[in-house]
Amino acid sequence: MNKLILLVVVTLISTSMLSSQTIVPPSGRIAVVADGNSPDPDDLGGTAVTLALLRATGLTDRLVHYSHSCDLVVLHRISEAAERERHAMMQTTCDGTARRWGGFEHITFLDAKWQTDETIKDLCKAINASTAKDPLWIVEAGEPDIIGFALQATPKEKHKFVKVITHHPANDNAGDFYTWQDILDFGIEEVRIPDQNINLKVEESKWDWAKNYNDDRLQFVWLMGKMAEIDDVVKFQKGKWDCSDAGMILYWITGANKNYGLKQGTVKDVKSLLLNYILKHPKTTK
Repeated sequence: MNKLILLVVVTLISTSMLSSQTIVPPSGRIAVVADGNSPDPDDLGGTAVTLALLRATGLTDRLVHYSHSCDLVVLHRISEAAERERHAMMQTTCDGTARRWGGFEHITFLDAKWQTDETIKDLCKAINASTAKDPLWIVEAGEPDIIGFALQATPKEKHKFVKVITHHPANDNAGDFYTWQDILDFGIEEVRIPDQNINLKVEESKWDWAKNYNDDRLQFVWLMGKMAEIDDVVKFQKGKWDCSDAGMILYWITGANKNYGLKQGTVKDVKSLLLNYILKHPKTTK
């Protein structure tokens, strides 16, 4: 009887949580190009949430490329030591989130600056596999240069099957080798949504639910965002928990290019999807 009651409660909670989102990703595959080695550390939280959302919605198999540290020409505002630290933190965020949540065994998380040729080749492979029925959606979560190099190295006839999701001009206009207009000139489809910082760069306390939840998958996601908050290179993350780039994944998994894609996702939306998965997939203690 107790088990039956628990099952009913979990079902009701899950139904309530999913009421605001419909998981209807468009056809095709997804690729993510993030930075995080630049002076802005928000990609730590953004990467952790992005990967957790893909796992929570059963879409990890649609991820075909993930690279980080795509700021290829480092600014003088960050020291050499801090730069090395950022690369290590971004790799830890990728590998640590993937291991804890599972489902990413087919993906190698690449460092775009330190593994530039391999990163470009990997993204080229995803572009070359694209068709009208199986397009590639590239999430621009950093500078556009890696995307530009990959487009430059692939056949033009494939570019009409490539869609690039962007949410902020700061990324579009930060390239050292390609402008945003250069990217558009390749013939890709621009998918622009509003600035995701509005609802996803929030007061740190709005993520206490993850910090205090008795599950290391959620606690690890929270910890990655906290690492950005205590960053000692920039000041604009102080007191904030920022997963703004993950808003592009939230948009994609809830429809993209359709009227019901979440163009302005919130922490509540992220919480609902992640907790729904955690409740249905409790972690067993070894």
